[in-house]
Amino acid sequence: MKTSLIEKLNLALPIVQAPMAGVSTPAMAAAVSNAGALGSIAIGAMDVKVARETILATRQLTNHSFNVNVFCHRPAVLDAARENSWLGILASLFAQFKAQPPQHLKEIYTSFLDDDEMLELLLELRIQVVSFHFGLPSAVKIARLKKAGVVLLATATNLDEAREIAAAGIDAIVAQGYEAGGHRGVFEPSQPDRCLGLSALVRLLVTNLDIPVIAAGGIMDGAGISACLALGAQAAQLGTAFINCPESSADAHYRAALRSEAAFTTVMTSAISGRPARCLANSFTKFGESIGSAEIPDYPLAYDAGKALHAAAKACGDGSYGAQWAGQGAPLARTLPAAELVARLAEEMRNCGPGNSISSGL
Repeated sequence: MKTSLIEKLNLALPIVQAPMAGVSTPAMAAAVSNAGALGSIAIGAMDVKVARETILATRQLTNHSFNVNVFCHRPAVLDAARENSWLGILASLFAQFKAQPPQHLKEIYTSFLDDDEMLELLLELRIQVVSFHFGLPSAVKIARLKKAGVVLLATATNLDEAREIAAAGIDAIVAQGYEAGGHRGVFEPSQPDRCLGLSALVRLLVTNLDIPVIAAGGIMDGAGISACLALGAQAAQLGTAFINCPESSADAHYRAALRSEAAFTTVMTSAISGRPARCLANSFTKFGESIGSAEIPDYPLAYDAGKALHAAAKACGDGSYGAQWAGQGAPLARTLPAAELVARLAEEMRNCGPGNSISSGL
């Protein structure tokens, strides 16, 4: 019989707030955890010093468990010719904002695969839940975390990745459907993506594996959570639903786009960061569709340029070049404090039994 993940994490609700780099904050994670769900912070884009400060800030706001997410991407392969070509392609966009692209692209994020200092920090601070995105760390790192009693989660987009996660001894799989906002958790981005929708992916995993599954992708309300539980998931992870919370660090342009007609169109793009990610359709994604067969530098080298372009555009009042990650359920987003949103989700779950329905509440 599968171990109940909810009991293991001591949660009152089968709800996980997605760890969204650049959006999640200590205040958001703590509010979600205090409301009985599992809050999350993303430290994959941080160095050890900032990660420590972020974790400790979260701990000051909650005594409950929260998830700490790290990136396990394959380190970038430097290719000066490809990177210079990409900067040349971007030059005209920078010129619109009277700016110059970076002279060289930097690997702005250190993968957890190579970050032994981050591992020591997680162990030192006795983190209770750690999640992996883009793959898995070494068996040695996993063993050390498990020996310390850490509950481990990892993202899968297909059954092969999920089997690898289960074989590694991870405690639960985050099943990321193609509907999900933000970066695809594919282990190997150079291989074809099977683009599995959430319902099919959850059923594949719960039917073939004896490991708890957390459903993720396009889930925005209690009815969606209940549907995922009916499919066999033990919990549901929501990200886009929390972007407009006041505790989020999303900027005004991002929030405005999410409340506009732009929310009805999301696209998968690699142009912003070098890895496929679902984003609100904007000027950057339109550019990505126009570049044809141009070769994009590896993640996160391309993201160095993407962030610089966003900063240049934003300085001129144009927020349409941001990484406005969002799932296909984006039009259902609500503007509520995080704790109130969790309470609303719980109420909707209670009210969505046979014969009941949920209004949008927008």
